Amino acid sequence: MSLQQTITPFRAAFFVFVVASATILGAWAFQLAGYAPCELCLKQRIPYYIGIPVALLTLVVASRHRLGSHRPARLGLAALTLIFVASALFGAYHAGVEWGFWPGPADCTGTLEKAGSVSDFMKQLQTTKVVRCDAVAIRILGLSLAGWNAVISAVMATAAAFAAAPGATRHHSRA
Repeated sequence: MSLQQTITPFRAAFFVFVVASATILGAWAFQLAGYAPCELCLKQRIPYYIGIPVALLTLVVASRHRLGSHRPARLGLAALTLIFVASALFGAYHAGVEWGFWPGPADCTGTLEKAGSVSDFMKQLQTTKVVRCDAVAIRILGLSLAGWNAVISAVMATAAAFAAAPGATRHHSRA
């Protein structure tokens, strides 16, 4: 049995739902532990907020098509593939900003301009974001959380793509 036949639409949707849910819960846990997210970190969560409900809907659809066509589930998996490919690319972009490979958004990277007066300084305090996008809060096994997002998103996109492919198994298996 090939890998593509092993990764059924049901299994892939279940995998993406569980991994995406665990990942976003992990991000929230790090935030509660005192690791404040930057602007790019918060934007990296958007694919998860979209992907988790899509994965759940795809899971439900895949579970209802025991012997028939998996076309609706495959469409959901195709959507998940696109969502998490975009997430992986955005995570890689953010990791590249953190490593200094390219500049990030001006409003959360770089240096502060010196204030000419106390009123200018007070204005800077009100308009400047404290959490920098180019500063890594924590590295785990050498990767920042943005780097791990890229890896995890790529794995989810790959699983969804395998199950969405026309050559994937036609029979339904919940195991």
